[in-house]
Amino acid sequence: MTHLREPGERSAAPPGAAAGRWWGRPGGRGDLVERLFAVQSLFALLVVFVLAVVFSPRRDGEILFLSTENLGNVVRAVSEIGIIAVGMTFVVLLGGIDLSVGAILGLSAVGTATLMVDSGLGILPAVTVVLLIGAVFGALQGYATARLGIQSFIVTLAGLQVARGLARIWSGGLGIPIAYGDGPQEAPPAFEILNGSVNGVLPVPAVLFVGIGVAAIVVLRRTAFARHVYAIGGNEKAARLSGVPVLRVKVAVFAIAGLLAAVAGVIHAGQLNQGSPNDGAGYELDAIAAVVIGGTSLAGGTGSMGGTLAGALLLGILNNILALNNIDANVQLLIKGLVIVAAAGLQKLRHSIA
Repeated sequence: MTHLREPGERSAAPPGAAAGRWWGRPGGRGDLVERLFAVQSLFALLVVFVLAVVFSPRRDGEILFLSTENLGNVVRAVSEIGIIAVGMTFVVLLGGIDLSVGAILGLSAVGTATLMVDSGLGILPAVTVVLLIGAVFGALQGYATARLGIQSFIVTLAGLQVARGLARIWSGGLGIPIAYGDGPQEAPPAFEILNGSVNGVLPVPAVLFVGIGVAAIVVLRRTAFARHVYAIGGNEKAARLSGVPVLRVKVAVFAIAGLLAAVAGVIHAGQLNQGSPNDGAGYELDAIAAVVIGGTSLAGGTGSMGGTLAGALLLGILNNILALNNIDANVQLLIKGLVIVAAAGLQKLRHSIA
């Protein structure tokens, strides 16, 4: 039976050992290089943070970037993309891609607003229904990918269209505003907590993002499920021959991605006080960017959740400092594109010396 290595486990013969390459010898410089690549996202995050401090506008001698209000805005803005990126990491580690998560966010935002405002449901029933919709939608996509053998890119591209269409049908093509109160056509006031913060400093969405991120890190490091994900992403055929339940794992992974996109949709509705069928457009691309910047290989089988969280924060800081300096929006897109290309280039370099 084929032995499946756990994430981070060394093979019996390190790549390149037979050829005598210095980076293939255990304890040699290659180990140091591999460790440096392993923390590339954290190092990049530190560099961007320092640059943001250096180039931040000042007001009365205060560094605006470091103000409590601004840092709160950064983590608040990152929370939705970050939560989606957590689910996307599982999918990419599997060797797939999910283009539907932004549309699922829009569908979930519409569902949250409609169920509470138009249908009069309480917070718990409405959120439960929305999360179930997201998880089932994702699971169906995972089933189609695994059972029918259709590439996840195609399946989720179709899913994007379906979710967006469902959102427009459900909302009548219009945004559903959320007003708070105890009367008809009003949402429960307690839902406003998503606009609040802990001790007036840390936004509630950021707390949810951190909690989900930490839970995902534990799952990837400690569970057999994670080992199966890495195994399928590394070599699906070998994983199947070794007894890994490929169908079940793929369905579960895409269900997780759909569920977390729905969580982001609920947060989105709470922060914007509305649900619109157009919400979440392009979010899937930002989530993929966070995963790539975090060092997860788009080929599957290699990556970490900590890297994704760092990648999401990096993008958030980059967006914030560019906005603080009134950089043209088109230039902002150019800079972010270059950052993504640089991250992909580092991945290629890492594999070339492995």
